[in-house]
Amino acid sequence: MAEPVLTSEEREQGARFAPKFDAAGLLTAVVIDAGSGAVLVVAHMNRAALDATLASGKVHFWSRSRGKLWMKGETSGHVLSVEEIRVDCDQDALVIRASPAGPTCHTGAQSCFYRRVEQGPGGPVLVKVKT
Repeated sequence: MAEPVLTSEEREQGARFAPKFDAAGLLTAVVIDAGSGAVLVVAHMNRAALDATLASGKVHFWSRSRGKLWMKGETSGHVLSVEEIRVDCDQDALVIRASPAGPTCHTGAQSCFYRRVEQGPGGPVLVKVKT
């Protein structure tokens, strides 16, 4: 499906949802916890993932490493239920407020962002944080 041709004014100020996928057919999706505001995961969506998310109310992504569509939590049961989807000014990135049904990260952490970068004596090191 071809992207609609919109003027900058229409894309940035209009009411038409016209996501702008990159050359690989993807857009970035940042998922935050609707309750706490914590960033849970950053992943990518293609048209099929976006359509599945909009239709089901459950967050779907395109796995670049596996080359397939997947619903977050399809095996663990830790789905992300959509509360709100926001799009940035040029419609090439999404922020999804979602309610998680358990840990979001495949490691079992509540968020995929469970480590902070700190400067150590030999350079940057990773320090676990409570998520």
